[in-house]
Amino acid sequence: MTRISKDISKAVEILKGEDIVAIPTETVYGLAGNIYSEKAITKIFQLKQRPLFNPLIVHVHSLAEVEEIVTHIPDKAKLLAHAFWPGSLTLILPKKTTVPHLVTAGKDTVAVRIPKHPVALELLKRLDFPLAAPSANPFGAISPTQASHVVNYFTDDLSMILDGGHVGYHKRYRRN
Repeated sequence: MTRISKDISKAVEILKGEDIVAIPTETVYGLAGNIYSEKAITKIFQLKQRPLFNPLIVHVHSLAEVEEIVTHIPDKAKLLAHAFWPGSLTLILPKKTTVPHLVTAGKDTVAVRIPKHPVALELLKRLDFPLAAPSANPFGAISPTQASHVVNYFTDDLSMILDGGHVGYHKRYRRN
């Protein structure tokens, strides 16, 4: 049975071992894996039963990390990033060739965001690679907002769900 835990260090260990972990974001729980691990990304697509032509969103912890995976950030995109990150804004930017085609469905662009959930941000800061993290549900099913929802979808298929409580649009995540 999938283990629900608050142990960020254990999640780091699992992700470095090319496996996937369900993580909280400010909107939903996501199935997270190292974007540079074909094994992890393939597992995400398989578990979700997601078509390979549907690209994944890449999560990072800083604008500097975005610059490591894109060729450039247009001025308008920088304005949006400074206004809404961390948060649920996803930017589509031209990718560097180091970003695997499997993550981007062969496109020349990559979807990136900096999540606002404190658990996700702490996890990302402890990793030396970005995470692909589409919603932690089978393709077409309702997105999970609690760790227990993820368990209901993937009872025996995940090593760990990193518990971040109930997620979704909350007052605690609003900008002041």
